[in-house]
Amino acid sequence: MTILYEVHKGLYVNMTNRCPCACSFCLRQEKGSKSLYGDLWLEREPSVEEVIEEFRKRDLSKYDEIVFCGFGEPSERLYDIFNVCDFLRTITKLPIRINTNGMANLIWDKNTAPDFEGRIDVVSISLNTPNKERYYEITKCRYGIDSFDAMLEFAGEVKKYVGRVILSTVATTITKEEERQCSEICQRLGVTYRIRPFEDYKERQ
Repeated sequence: MTILYEVHKGLYVNMTNRCPCACSFCLRQEKGSKSLYGDLWLEREPSVEEVIEEFRKRDLSKYDEIVFCGFGEPSERLYDIFNVCDFLRTITKLPIRINTNGMANLIWDKNTAPDFEGRIDVVSISLNTPNKERYYEITKCRYGIDSFDAMLEFAGEVKKYVGRVILSTVATTITKEEERQCSEICQRLGVTYRIRPFEDYKERQ
């Protein structure tokens, strides 16, 4: 099964297929679907030791960053990820990023943000839309319509503990007015707003 895979100059980590969302645009809704980087459906979730062993096999000098982003929501295994990060900090200075839907505090029922410190350098969160009703319509998050507000609260909190927080939307999927509103949200939170190219979005799916 695919635990580590390459995207351009990044080494990506696929540790879970679980996710609290059922986004209408996600390939995970189609069982048996594959990304451009192969079959990321896991036979089972790899142990921390198995993930570390996969890293030991790689020449990390080939990469620009390590990214926790697979065919699921990484924060479902947040503390296993932190254990892997603690190992990685002993063997490499590569920046570590996590791509997430921002539901970590709801998944773990506590403020997880302080535990990111010293482990994660960049947190990239899928904002999708500036509207909580539309967000819930798109994501069908199991935590309900207030999940949008929880995601924004997490973004504002985790920025205290990591070098950079990015909220992103995908170009052409929302209006220019909605992009302006998203930019205002990010300015208010003091985080970076990124509009991802649609081609990039399709690649990651």
